[in-house]
Amino acid sequence: MDLFEQDEISAGDVAKQPLAARMRPRTLEEIVGQDQILGPGKLLRRAIEADRLGSVILYGPPGCGKTTLAEVIARATRRRFERTSGVLANVAILRTHLESAKNRRKTSGAETILFIDEIHRFNKAQQDVLLPYVEDGSITLIGATTHNPFFFINSPLTSRSQIFQLEPLKEASVLVLLRRALERDESLKAMAIQADDDALEHLAKVCEGDGRRALGALEIAALTTARADDGIVHITRAAAEESIQKKAVVYDHDEDGHYDTISAFIKSVRGSDPNAALYWLAKMLYAGEDPRFVARRLVILASEDIGNADPRGLTLATSAMEAVEFVGMPEARIILAQATTYLATAPKSNASYTGIEAATDDIKNGRTLPVPRPLRSTGSKRAAKEFGHKGYQYAHDFEGHFVDQEYVPTSKKYYQPTAQGYEDTIRKRIEHWDGLRKKSKAAQEETEGK
Repeated sequence: MDLFEQDEISAGDVAKQPLAARMRPRTLEEIVGQDQILGPGKLLRRAIEADRLGSVILYGPPGCGKTTLAEVIARATRRRFERTSGVLANVAILRTHLESAKNRRKTSGAETILFIDEIHRFNKAQQDVLLPYVEDGSITLIGATTHNPFFFINSPLTSRSQIFQLEPLKEASVLVLLRRALERDESLKAMAIQADDDALEHLAKVCEGDGRRALGALEIAALTTARADDGIVHITRAAAEESIQKKAVVYDHDEDGHYDTISAFIKSVRGSDPNAALYWLAKMLYAGEDPRFVARRLVILASEDIGNADPRGLTLATSAMEAVEFVGMPEARIILAQATTYLATAPKSNASYTGIEAATDDIKNGRTLPVPRPLRSTGSKRAAKEFGHKGYQYAHDFEGHFVDQEYVPTSKKYYQPTAQGYEDTIRKRIEHWDGLRKKSKAAQEETEGK
């Protein structure tokens, strides 16, 4: 059954569909939101209206209109529309769709849009099957995914497709959908519904940009609210709250929600904002994130972003990781909150991190330096005598436990401590040693001159 055969579904069957399906926009003009890609003059809109659309991948969160847009494209171009899913289809099913489209094009010249929902679910072999048919134009591929296509879809496929990112619907756009449903849907109109503004506003806010979820909640509210004596179904704020229940947290444990949230958490701690850090920590733990994962990231952050500006940060983070393992949830959240707020409010320095990166880059780029002879292992008296591995000066034998000698044959400075926190003390100490080195060098040059 293609898209236009679906258009012939009986009115009775349509009434049995969920409200979100009944209210699915059928034209570009009916789509709300996504002006960044569908506004007047935008590339995607121009391509659709000119019927010059090539293969595309639509990337965005649930309920933002990916499937709707695919079906609108099919109607606007009048191409045959076939659909499958990355969850249900295998290679055999794919080949059936693809060969049918190829034969249809050869025999009648009819073009085919193959819409693949959750295309990220396909493995590499399944994605590779699509390539030759996309390349020779047998199909126009429209893939929909909630996952970053640059991570979850093969490069050959993304390079042959235009990628468009859809955003979560804004509250104003969701309100348009809800009011449109009340005005146009025959089933809701027949129920004589009166919905309070604050009820609709609550649904629009709590749905987190998911239009399908908001419409589903509106339908539940309409079907479960008792009819008043005057025959009106009155949807109040309380009824709306009941229909949508607790706000769901959008958080995929191995996908974009996971990576985006931990990224926001780390950047908030690095940016010295304990309030933002606690919010993202709470979101992760509320959504069921493994607290040990958060603890490990705090250990890394304590060294990468705080370092010697507050050396206690690494000690605290390591202790927190051990405590989280020992205590477990829900009390582990308190330990993580303590570590998070300490690190967020600690002085920051990435000097150690940038130092090891710079040294590693030098080695990768061929800057390999020999170990100075005095620093080499003597192994034995014979090795020291034959290879000249001698001359090392033991620092503890000198005043201040410091002696000027060559430790690496370069004057490049990899570690440049900042003036932040305890690292300022380290900086001054290094400056003191540098001064001693200069005096030692000047004295040596004076002796050699004589």
